[in-house]
Amino acid sequence: MATENKAKPSTVTNKGKKRKQYLPHNVGFHHTQSLFYSAPYKAVKKKGAYPLRPGVQGFFITCDGGRERQAAHEALDVIDSVTEETSDNQKDGANIENRADISEEPPAKKQCLETDTSKSATNEKEKSIDKLIEAELNELGDKSKRLFFNLDSGCNGVVFVQMRKRDGVPGPKDIVQHMMTSAASTRKHMSRFILRVLPVEVACYYSEEEITRAMKPLIEQYFPVETQNPRKFAVLYEARANSGIDRMKIINSVAKSVPAPHKVDLSNPDMTIVVEIVKTICLIGVVEKYKELAKYNLRQLTSPKQ
Repeated sequence: MATENKAKPSTVTNKGKKRKQYLPHNVGFHHTQSLFYSAPYKAVKKKGAYPLRPGVQGFFITCDGGRERQAAHEALDVIDSVTEETSDNQKDGANIENRADISEEPPAKKQCLETDTSKSATNEKEKSIDKLIEAELNELGDKSKRLFFNLDSGCNGVVFVQMRKRDGVPGPKDIVQHMMTSAASTRKHMSRFILRVLPVEVACYYSEEEITRAMKPLIEQYFPVETQNPRKFAVLYEARANSGIDRMKIINSVAKSVPAPHKVDLSNPDMTIVVEIVKTICLIGVVEKYKELAKYNLRQLTSPKQ
């Protein structure tokens, strides 16, 4: 009896331990399989910005490492404000030219026009204001109509703001040019986290063939073959998170794509072709007065002079 009393508790204890600590072989395998192999088949929606990709235009922005989120939010505000200023300046210039071209109407004809069109003008003005308000409300409600939004560069210290192409809105080059010249002249503080801002008019994969093909529209626009004013130019090349590409090969390829009578001048270029490679994406833009405007470093341009 004594041996039976001792044997029963030990057997129960052993079974209890096994049930608590271990699973049968087959159950353990399926349980492990469900834990580790079910995840890849489940579609997981990525949170945050979409990744940087070919075919976009916008703004290449550098910032202090670890401040990418703050710089991205700040960049949207700064770029939006500068775009509005640039657009207003271009409209004012166009209005001045139009006024100079329009001749003054004779007094009698002018008086008739004023009496006939006064009512229609007020009605059209009211309608145009209503349309503008309606369009603005619709645009605010539709995220797909936003002009600027962030893309994930996937690189430390780099922010990219994509700009949608839209009629009547200045491009990245004009916006950044106005931003830098305004900062240099006023020394007004614009940002806390942004360092450099460069326009991007072309984005492609980083192969030599893709870069040469993507650059053709820019070359035709800024360096036409038939011109009375040949330009001196330089090529700025920087690469991040990509060490598998020949730097000089890309620089020479870009330089050779610019036709005569334009010439390379590294010391005093009129225009600088910017080539920024971020991982597998090549970003290309053209800037003026690169050295004079502190290499487009917004913080340096707005800092107090020593």
